[in-house]
Amino acid sequence: MSIYRGSAKNKNYMKQFTFTMVTFVIAKLCTAQNSGNINYINGVRYPDQNIEVAFPGGKNLLATVSGMANIKADSCIAIFSVSQTAKTAEEINSLIDGRINQAVEQIRNKTKTRIYIDMISFVPVYEYEVDKKIFSKKTYNEVPAGFELKKNIHIKYSNPNHLNEIVTILSASEIYDLVRVDYFSNNMEEVKRELMTKARTLMQEKLKTYQLLLGKKLDTLEKQIADGYKAVLPVEMYRSYQAYNSSSLNATKAKMVSQADKSTTLYYQPVIDKEFDFVINPIVFEPVIQVMYEIKLNIVLEKEKPVNPQKEYILLTPNGDMKNLNLSSIRN
Repeated sequence: MSIYRGSAKNKNYMKQFTFTMVTFVIAKLCTAQNSGNINYINGVRYPDQNIEVAFPGGKNLLATVSGMANIKADSCIAIFSVSQTAKTAEEINSLIDGRINQAVEQIRNKTKTRIYIDMISFVPVYEYEVDKKIFSKKTYNEVPAGFELKKNIHIKYSNPNHLNEIVTILSASEIYDLVRVDYFSNNMEEVKRELMTKARTLMQEKLKTYQLLLGKKLDTLEKQIADGYKAVLPVEMYRSYQAYNSSSLNATKAKMVSQADKSTTLYYQPVIDKEFDFVINPIVFEPVIQVMYEIKLNIVLEKEKPVNPQKEYILLTPNGDMKNLNLSSIRN
């Protein structure tokens, strides 16, 4: 019986090969994690948010420039919902006003905010009473049981960190329902002018390129122009997300499998800037107001006039010679 014993060189080669493969696998795993767990969801596609500015079809030259600006909000308004139930109108007003006034006073003392209380609804609530009758089924009658009062608290703030303090104060008064947060900017007109100026500069550069490619000037040709703006707020751009996890156990049909609950949350998905010619403030670190602008220029190209062939008249002389007749000179 013979035993094969590899040389030291072969052993070193196998160690190097194993180390290389392990390093490659780890690198691939780390690279995949950088993309996020959302890629495990099938069919994830980012929606096209470009502005629709259309021209009628034809064989004309169409030049397009689109841009986007990411604007940090100057102020925000958070809306919290409050509800209260009680037996009487006096009791319900006392209870809900006590909760709201205590929280509002603390918020104003700790933060620079403006607060508005919005009345939503004040309706009666009912319960059922059982009416028992002999030789018949039970009858359930609806009777008044009290009242339900709903109000919204609108809180305007400029510092995003104030929202954490506001939530803490409101939760002490049993106010937990944050309905929405709206974002506002004071320089929207300036941003729109900047977008228009930048787009106009790029359009002129495109037209110069088209002139070089076509070998003809476009200044004197007939043109049609159309442009438009579109603004997207952060509240519109949140998407639902469920944490990806699953078991690799292949259970048979006879087994009872109890699936664990998958955590569902939301994440902010801004408009992707892949389709724009230019972007102002391209790095999106926090929810922002996104303003888009697009301009389209339709250039009517001149059609080449067809050349009308001139008719030639030939005179055959008695001697058999052929002579061209110039009718224009004869007419003159």
